[in-house]
Amino acid sequence: MYCRHAPLSIFRYLCCNFYMHKGTVIKSTGSWYLVRSAKDTIVQCRIVGKFRLDGLNLTNPVAVGDEVEYTDEGSSEGLIKKIMPRRNYVARQSPRQKHNIHLLASNVDQAVLITTIVEPNLKQGFIDRFLMMTEPYGIPTTIVFNKIDIYDENAMAMLRYISDIYKKIGYQVLAVSAVKGTGKEALKALLKDKVTLIGGQSGVGKSSLVNALQPGIELRTGDISDYSGKGQHTTTFAEMHSLDFGGNIIDTPGIKTLAFNNMEPSHITQNFRELFAVSSGCRFSDCTHRNEPGCAVKEAIETGEISELRYASYLQILEEVEDQNYWERHKDI
Repeated sequence: MYCRHAPLSIFRYLCCNFYMHKGTVIKSTGSWYLVRSAKDTIVQCRIVGKFRLDGLNLTNPVAVGDEVEYTDEGSSEGLIKKIMPRRNYVARQSPRQKHNIHLLASNVDQAVLITTIVEPNLKQGFIDRFLMMTEPYGIPTTIVFNKIDIYDENAMAMLRYISDIYKKIGYQVLAVSAVKGTGKEALKALLKDKVTLIGGQSGVGKSSLVNALQPGIELRTGDISDYSGKGQHTTTFAEMHSLDFGGNIIDTPGIKTLAFNNMEPSHITQNFRELFAVSSGCRFSDCTHRNEPGCAVKEAIETGEISELRYASYLQILEEVEDQNYWERHKDI
């Protein structure tokens, strides 16, 4: 039987189920995504279809920080239909699927790397690997040394030495203590009114520092393993948190290692900014800055213009990428 109210009912159904809402992804759990709507409500969403990024295989096609469009699926659930164009993103090689890429965050104004000289002991090469994630997109990155309240004289000397290396090439460096509150106001000023990705290796006090900056977030903190001296993972998924004093932070899981199967060897020099700055003076345009004659980078190292520690990191990452590319090309032979 024809019902004269049917067209109106269908119209209402369509409006309810297919009206597109806009929001920001604030948490990724792998299969579900929490989206903060334009009305500041939280909607649990899933995705439909496949999303790709620059032809790369992704373990998580939606990142915290993504601006998305979604439709309603019930009172508090939604279906993500579209990811708006990203102005930047931070990605790493998937720790479990080495041929895939894992998105950490997108649409960030800056990044902050939390590290420390002691407990656990500094791995300077990790700083360079973290910068390899942010440098390709020109994301300003600040290096924050935490736990300065427990540094002895030797640790303080190391802090000054390492800080000088990165300040010289244009990175901002801060020294703070989550326990004593040292440097807290300077860090708050840095974060104010910005979307900031915060990362670091496990055990460096990242969660404690964030909790000190923004009481109420209450990120889980972990102890240093007595056996390994390494931090225990406390953050499982990336998540965005609002700051009372303005801005948002994206807290990321503690990172043990970083690799770069998504890069070509030529990309490595380009993202070590001080090497790239002098590489135009090399005799050969495809110079790898190892044993080639007329290498401007090697000359800069000999004069002290370029840090030997940074150069060592460059060589190690370059070799890893070359090895990965070699085995990828010959895997079917």
